[in-house]
Amino acid sequence: MTFPPEAGAGGQRRAAVVGLGLIGGSIGLGLRRLGWHVTGRDHDPARATRALQVGAVDAIGADPAAEVTFIATPVGAVAGAARQALAAGPGVVTDVGGVKASVVAAVDDPRFIGGHPMAGSELEGVDGADADLFTGAAWVLTPTPTTAPDAFGLVHGTVSALGADVVAVDPARHDAIVAVVSHVPHLTAAALMGVAAGHAQDQEGLLLRLAAGGFRDMTRISAGPAGIWPDVCNDNAPAITAVLDELVSELERLRTIVAGRRRSDLVAALERARDARLAMPAGGTRRTADVVEVRVPVANRPGVMMEVTVLASELGVNLEAFETVDATEADRGMIILVVAAAAAARFRDALVAKGYHPTVRPVG
Repeated sequence: MTFPPEAGAGGQRRAAVVGLGLIGGSIGLGLRRLGWHVTGRDHDPARATRALQVGAVDAIGADPAAEVTFIATPVGAVAGAARQALAAGPGVVTDVGGVKASVVAAVDDPRFIGGHPMAGSELEGVDGADADLFTGAAWVLTPTPTTAPDAFGLVHGTVSALGADVVAVDPARHDAIVAVVSHVPHLTAAALMGVAAGHAQDQEGLLLRLAAGGFRDMTRISAGPAGIWPDVCNDNAPAITAVLDELVSELERLRTIVAGRRRSDLVAALERARDARLAMPAGGTRRTADVVEVRVPVANRPGVMMEVTVLASELGVNLEAFETVDATEADRGMIILVVAAAAAARFRDALVAKGYHPTVRPVG
């Protein structure tokens, strides 16, 4: 499979962005800062014009020569926009939607890689766009057995250049995880804000005037744009409702403890939550200069690239760089991954356990 040439092979690198809101605009700003030519379009002509004015894009319209097209529309429009972009040229297409299984199933093409940057802001629209929005943020990619390795490598390298830490995850597993860490937290914040707003109406706004830092921290995400959530909740309803059921059950358990004035049980529940919170990694995946290459000879068969990259993510091994190399034999290839030296042995052992024969060597 042949993709458009990269920079250094004959000119400026080119990207396209479909949907010029906060995320799409931030992608455009980030790529332009890296020297890319970015073309963008939006269903709202005024938004596209504004994106041009703030420097998020170089031009308005389509670019059949784009190496990568980012679909940054609401989830319900992603599949159609992605298929249109795939038909328009030979480049790779990815998206930024918060639901992946339904989208990936609807766009079954080796050149499409589902994506989801775990970054955002309370600001709305392209005026809130920030070239640094993805720095240090996790950016999930969801390859499948049919994903072209070169396509995955191109998207991986592009979003890494924007400062993101790439995590490869199975699409269905992504949806189950984000239901816990993104979708239900947003709905919970909205519910708590709704309760508080109802009480505030009865007390002439005094309750919200007295809201302290903890309350504001818990409800901050409810200030984000509401427009993306109907599609997300529709497409990920099974996972979201399952997590909501767990949350309701936990709240009922806490209610029983509080109503029964069971002091020791309450302390135990709060300490358990505190310990879990303190165990969370701070600031995302740590980057380090102490890296090595893990070279994995592989058979040229469907799904092998997905197996290797998803295994790395399941082990918590960050892929600093990713590359595929064709071997002289037609049925063989090589996947080269750059990982932290401290994680290399664990990754190597896991690969060996799955029947691979990796080697580890210094970078360079």
